[in-house]
Amino acid sequence: MNRIDNKFKDLRRQCRKAFIAYITAGDPSLESTERLVLEFERRGVDIVELGVPFSDPIADGPVNQEAAMRALRREIGAGDVLKTVRAIRRESQIPIIFFAYCNTLLSYGLEAFADDAAEAGLDGVLALDLPPEEAGEYKRLMDSRGLATIFLVSPVTPDERLRLIARFATGFVYYVSQMGVTGEREQISETIPSMVSRIRALTGVPVAVGFGVSAPGHVREIARYADGVIVGSSIVRRIGARGETPGFEREIGDYVETLTAPLRERQEKLSG
Repeated sequence: MNRIDNKFKDLRRQCRKAFIAYITAGDPSLESTERLVLEFERRGVDIVELGVPFSDPIADGPVNQEAAMRALRREIGAGDVLKTVRAIRRESQIPIIFFAYCNTLLSYGLEAFADDAAEAGLDGVLALDLPPEEAGEYKRLMDSRGLATIFLVSPVTPDERLRLIARFATGFVYYVSQMGVTGEREQISETIPSMVSRIRALTGVPVAVGFGVSAPGHVREIARYADGVIVGSSIVRRIGARGETPGFEREIGDYVETLTAPLRERQEKLSG
């Protein structure tokens, strides 16, 4: 059982849902990434997704694409981000996953990556563009190192693929609640209750919901149905706007705390 499994187990005992924050590693620097992760933990974040900068992030909207380009201009790659994970592990045991594209992992070497990721203290990977039908070797290597394999499910995922994902997924299943790329939305999708139920009928792995989540009301609503809530673009946008300001991490933390607050309130209501 790795840190992700233990976190969800602890949260269930506390009657609380997980808050998962996404940021682009290396934006504006690897040092700030480390500080942000530690700040997020203090603000109620349960799991962190680190986006590994990639030159053609097809699943990402403009905000995350721009963040990736800023990091790539600093020539930050997967190995650099693993060094940051090692640095975080000196101070924190918060679960950390990579949000990465297949070319990044293949360029590194799948077996070498799995070895180095486990040694660094990474907990899992969401390989965005890896079809489950082609994930056999990746799955074998990750499993053998105790690393979670997280897969995406969308509103149009067919039953056959959903059953395969349910078999392969560990850590959690990431339900993409909106079609298209990442980004902030005014309203959350009406598909969430039915799709979370559909996924849960096939697997006991927790289900977390992301894409378009950007407001406390969204977090509060999604927590009624899912095991976790994922927020990315709205955090990344604020980092892009304020990242050159000394001490900006605290300001980003203030915003993140407005998003984690509904989960604490829900926990207090259920446990009280």
